[in-house]
Amino acid sequence: MKKIYNEIYEKIKEHDKIVIARHIGADIDALGSTLGLKEIIINTFPNKKVSVVGAYSSVFKYMGKMDKLDEKEIKDSLLIILDTPNAIRIDGITNPSEFKYTIKIDHHPEIECFEDLKWVDESSSSVCQMLIELVNNTDLKMNKEAAEKLFMGVVTDTNRFMYDYTSPKTFKLIGNLIEEQDLVIRPLYDTLYRRNLVDVRFNGYVAEHLNVTENGLGYIVIDDETIQKFGGDTALTGNIIGNFNNINEIIVWVFFTEDKKNNLIKVNARSRGPIINTSLEKFGGGGHIYASGARLTNPEDIEKIIKELDKVCIEYKKNK
Repeated sequence: MKKIYNEIYEKIKEHDKIVIARHIGADIDALGSTLGLKEIIINTFPNKKVSVVGAYSSVFKYMGKMDKLDEKEIKDSLLIILDTPNAIRIDGITNPSEFKYTIKIDHHPEIECFEDLKWVDESSSSVCQMLIELVNNTDLKMNKEAAEKLFMGVVTDTNRFMYDYTSPKTFKLIGNLIEEQDLVIRPLYDTLYRRNLVDVRFNGYVAEHLNVTENGLGYIVIDDETIQKFGGDTALTGNIIGNFNNINEIIVWVFFTEDKKNNLIKVNARSRGPIINTSLEKFGGGGHIYASGARLTNPEDIEKIIKELDKVCIEYKKNK
């Protein structure tokens, strides 16, 4: 492990221009890791130019702002891709091979190779956890702002340390981070979990209209008219999907949200046991084994995904 830590550090040290990217439909681990790594690099090397690219997230605006990619500098820049297993899901980057050098740091099961150097650790709870490890084992310098972002990424990807890939290492790294950076936890949790009234009302709408199969699949298709009724932000679904984690009758649940502006359908899926990322990979998506997503251009794929995930539930119950 020491070798990969050193290799990543040396590449960061070597390049004066660095671009950091993550997956489309960003979550807190993706945002926390990219924005946190930017803070870490600038804190260590103040003269480097570091840019974080990807679509702005209004739901997670408290995490920070994105930067504009200077395409003229691509050929001279180091590209670091975080939390993204396949090139098609990189947000804000069309062709990673155009960069001078590319590093991938990820904890998802590997789908394809598009990088010069990779560190993939499927046993890690999050990429934010991996970056804490990286700092602890190199001369990179943590600061409080970066630590807060990484903390929030670990918290959300482990569902407040409740998922089974929360390891003793996770607790040790987070405990040391809290102590070393003097983190105050309560305000961070308030930032993550306090909701606007529109979110609560939308949560109620989804609960009322959720379809549930006899095999334990919950699903709902949300059209643009409904999204407009609740404020017009398609990111609303990603903000509430974790609220359906403890329903006895459901082991997998999936939301299909129409994004009329971009002419696609956003898919958010979660699981309390069955592995679902391989199912979403068949439709150009992917993610964690218990938390995955996709973007559909063909509405007919909705019914296909519902059938696919229902079969996953059947197999899971059969083998449990």
